[in-house]
Amino acid sequence: MITRLRNDLPLALVLLVSAAWAALFSWLSVARHDAWWTGRFDLGNMVQAIWNTSRGDLLMATNAAGDQVSRLGSHVDPLLLVLTPFAWITNSAVPLLVAQAVIVAAGAVPAFLLGRRWLGDDRLAVAGAMMWLLYAPIQWAVVTDLHAVTLAAPLLMLAIWAAEARNDWVLGIALALALLGKEQVGLAVAILGVWIIVRQRRWIVGAVVSVVALAWTLIAVLVIIPAAGSGVPAPFGERFGRFGDTPSQALVGAITQPLEVVTTIGGWSRLSYLLALLLPLLLLPLFAPLLAAAALPDLMLNMLAEWWPNYSIEFHYASIPSPFLVAAAMLGLAGLRRRRAPEWLSRMLAPAGAVAVVLVGAGALGTILTGPLPFFGDLSRATPSRIDQYRPTPHAQVLAEAAALIPDDAVVSAGNHPGGHLSARRRILVFPEVGDAEWVMVDRTRPNVYDRLDPAAFAYFVDRLAARPDFEVVYDNAGVLVFRRRAVAP
Repeated sequence: MITRLRNDLPLALVLLVSAAWAALFSWLSVARHDAWWTGRFDLGNMVQAIWNTSRGDLLMATNAAGDQVSRLGSHVDPLLLVLTPFAWITNSAVPLLVAQAVIVAAGAVPAFLLGRRWLGDDRLAVAGAMMWLLYAPIQWAVVTDLHAVTLAAPLLMLAIWAAEARNDWVLGIALALALLGKEQVGLAVAILGVWIIVRQRRWIVGAVVSVVALAWTLIAVLVIIPAAGSGVPAPFGERFGRFGDTPSQALVGAITQPLEVVTTIGGWSRLSYLLALLLPLLLLPLFAPLLAAAALPDLMLNMLAEWWPNYSIEFHYASIPSPFLVAAAMLGLAGLRRRRAPEWLSRMLAPAGAVAVVLVGAGALGTILTGPLPFFGDLSRATPSRIDQYRPTPHAQVLAEAAALIPDDAVVSAGNHPGGHLSARRRILVFPEVGDAEWVMVDRTRPNVYDRLDPAAFAYFVDRLAARPDFEVVYDNAGVLVFRRRAVAP
């Protein structure tokens, strides 16, 4: 291996930069967690499902109503199971966050191999790997809690390389794992199958990929989710209610209300989301439209949603489109470089070194302006409050001190942010749901009702809990409260 890397310095460089990237984003993810900005939604949901799995209760978690349910009733993302071994060793979420950063960083390798295959120049291949690592939506996904769909992103990049290299074993394994990342991944993979048919004329392979992917998505949405939970991928109705409260109703609603669809996706908030995805890639995905089309199902879901994080790059919702857009950018560039007309474009794209510098520069500029790095001060146009979430604060120490009072095996109710640290247990309810909780922990400085800020309702529920005779306050400092259920007299 070492000899091979000595003989392949570009690949060695990609591995070195990927390792540095993994270290940087592991640090940022853990720093955000240590600052108590991760939440029950979504880190705690994943941690509890993984923790319960490690104790023999497959993907079990406590829902917002306080019921013990399978996570598969909300999202079909059993790819989380690959992280179960960490829960055998520790209750901490830190190894999970580090593993996510390392896995996503590894996506730079198939990006490099695609660049080498398509662009025919190692400088451009390294630039392709850097496009992956510098892509702000990927960076945001890594620092935004933990999600199986984020783990699926590098698997999709690997699958694109495997399809192009005609390595069907790797293609099958990568796609099988990626499909376990979320129920709608199959929609993107189905289009990848069409791309394989059109580009490579591999009819059987492409058809199998498309049919299996679509079948899996239908099974996930129509069979697994109804059998394991409510039948609606939560919170589907809340996000797509203007079209319908269930996937089938929303599909019919979108088809029968085309003007509503056009006006929704044509608004500036949605168009700016598209620009944030495409400009760091210099619009190059548009020149490989069929591969880029694999990003469309998730892009449409995000742009038609009413909840703004869906159409923001600052969360994990662009995880599925990202590998297809980055790969399509390289394929689009390869197509442009092969053309001989117009002559001015041919001359401009001829010097591989200069083009590589422009590609990396565009990615770096995207990271500076829209990425999650906290180093660029007033240059950053990202949400200031999110960029500020890595700093350790005295308040984080107060939260840690309060959480230390709660036994590891207790049933607890916690606000959203405390819940990000207290979810490695069989049952954890989300405040204001108290139910059978023995302990309750809330933070007045972050007045979340479930996962939404609602100061008035939060204050009402805290005051109501404080008035209950069966609970006593055992900790009250800087707005952080810990309640303990009083022992019942014999």
